[in-house]
Amino acid sequence: MSVRRTAASLGVLGVASASLLSVAGSPAAAHGAVFNPVSRVAACYAEGPETPKSQVCKDLVADSGTQPLYDWNEVNIANADGHHQQLIPDGKLCSANREKYRALDWARTDWPATGVAAGSFGFKFRVTAPHSGTMTVYITKEGFDPTKPLKWSDLDSQPVATYATTRTSTDGYYNFTGNLPARTGRHIIYKVWQRNDSPEAFYSCSDVVYGKSAQAAAQPSAPSQQGIDAGASKSTVSHHGHGGGTPSKDSFALGAAAQPVAAVSMAGVLAGGILLLRRRKDS
Repeated sequence: MSVRRTAASLGVLGVASASLLSVAGSPAAAHGAVFNPVSRVAACYAEGPETPKSQVCKDLVADSGTQPLYDWNEVNIANADGHHQQLIPDGKLCSANREKYRALDWARTDWPATGVAAGSFGFKFRVTAPHSGTMTVYITKEGFDPTKPLKWSDLDSQPVATYATTRTSTDGYYNFTGNLPARTGRHIIYKVWQRNDSPEAFYSCSDVVYGKSAQAAAQPSAPSQQGIDAGASKSTVSHHGHGGGTPSKDSFALGAAAQPVAAVSMAGVLAGGILLLRRRKDS
């Protein structure tokens, strides 16, 4: 077998191996959460995954473990492409129909809730990877029953805010203003962030309370930067933005869950390449 052919074959194997190693070692990227009004996952993470304070957050950890909280910025569907209602059934809106985050769908009245009033409201989204897209925020209709699972029909068809996101953010946040309608009692604010540079979308539920009921509700806190930094090493997703240029299929479909497959694939490529070299040498 010629030196040139041998070098070419080894070069192909090297490229394939390097690519697969890159896939196997790449954590899934994640992109943020609503910090005002504080989303369910953000509120429980702020309490501390190992030592949650509220009963609902304690129950979440008992049911699903601490990982959903350490991965607070990852509630997504990689290939949503605007088909939110087709992909997420009633009762699964807060989890985006992901088993990992199933506890976020619990219909309970003890979720920490932000006190609000009708009128202008400043929304705050902690973004760990800015992307071009549209963030649409809805609120439940008057008469919503928080003891029942959230359905699409529970949401007012008129958004309370629509915000065009960009590939940059101010100090790690998207800040925008919306208008909350008059309501009474406990409600849910639901956010859909659809990227336009990828089919990926992100979702969240934030509990809010209007009027006198707000005084009796447990007020949530958003995670501090110190708390975010402290838990980053225990997250299975990336907490560093990549500017919106990486397609979701690279950061999610080939993320942590795909590592064993990638390792097997790399072994297969190497084995096949060695066999090919031997055959060429024998010939």
